[in-house]
Amino acid sequence: MEIPEDSPIADGKLDQEELGRAAAAGQHQLVRLTEQATEEYTEILKRDGKAVPAAWMLLGDGETIKRLNLGEQAKDAPANMRILMYRAALKSVARRGQINAAVILYTGKLDEDTAMDAIVIEHEHRLGISGNKVVPFELEAGKVSYFQSVTKEKPFMIFYDGQGSNPAGQS
Repeated sequence: MEIPEDSPIADGKLDQEELGRAAAAGQHQLVRLTEQATEEYTEILKRDGKAVPAAWMLLGDGETIKRLNLGEQAKDAPANMRILMYRAALKSVARRGQINAAVILYTGKLDEDTAMDAIVIEHEHRLGISGNKVVPFELEAGKVSYFQSVTKEKPFMIFYDGQGSNPAGQS
């Protein structure tokens, strides 16, 4: 891909204003991706009473959101193996520059001391945003109720390598 001469990044550098616009665009894309993925995942929870891990990606056009389908190879795989398979598949398409962001959603217990369930949302954006959002929920009579979420940093696993490396210098 060739950068036009009149592009703000033609000089290979971003000033604070350009960096701010890029970060805001990345955050907006990640929020939109997470909202759509969570809506679809919630529908699965309502319908089935449980949900297996699932993943969504924002394609390189910055607009199109697609659910990642592992196909028959994951049919009988346990949840923890599916999560690893999703990470590997997303890493493959991310490293070829085909996606801007990715999320993996799965359920689990909030902690060992409570019976409350939670959705874990692993999210990552190519602009250097990476984290886990843990959202406690209750499912009663086909209705899902969400509670206060907690977001934590996580090492990059899809777009970049390295424990704690931060390509965009964000925290």
